[in-house]
Amino acid sequence: MTNFDLDQIDELLLTTKQVRFRLDLTRNVPIETVLECIQLAGGAPQGGNTQRNRWLLVDDPDKKSAIAEVYARVGRPYLQRNIEVAARQGMDPRQQRVIGSSLFLVEHMAEVPLMVIPIRLDRPVEPAAGYYGSNLPGVWSFQVALRARGLGSTWTTFHLEHEQEIAELLGIPDTVTQTALLPVAYYTGDSFSPAPRRPAEEITYLNAWRSPVRAGNE
Repeated sequence: MTNFDLDQIDELLLTTKQVRFRLDLTRNVPIETVLECIQLAGGAPQGGNTQRNRWLLVDDPDKKSAIAEVYARVGRPYLQRNIEVAARQGMDPRQQRVIGSSLFLVEHMAEVPLMVIPIRLDRPVEPAAGYYGSNLPGVWSFQVALRARGLGSTWTTFHLEHEQEIAELLGIPDTVTQTALLPVAYYTGDSFSPAPRRPAEEITYLNAWRSPVRAGNE
């Protein structure tokens, strides 16, 4: 047995969502609170315990505007293609909301109080699963820690198509790798509802591909 409140932990995990529309663009984000979350994120698994992950925080208005311009350069045409596909093939309301919120973020990225860029102190190596597997679990832990403190974030990668341009802007050496860009802000409203997901029994197999984990779930 543990002393953890499983109901609270389960709710936290189910309601840590990608936040775009509900980012509060008017409220300052304390660096100390973000540092608390980074400290917690450091407890995530890292291959060989090498501790080669770093974080770069950006709150300078001019640098945020420059990053937002690069982000939009990639994001606008990408999302426009998705809109065109949706117009031809149809798309359910939930997917339409995701595109809408993504467009909102493209247009307002420069206004987010804080940008957080997770970094690794080396360049990608094979196998990629091991390389990114030492960085990305910490990013998710960071997002969960933010959520527990009333802060929202979302995982984005549009800027990585111009990673070198961002590196030059921020003085990041060629020897390190940016893995994502997270806009961070307090979220509006009091709560989030869990996203609709298929039951675990429908997406889990036992011992072989498509072998149901429970009878009757083939």
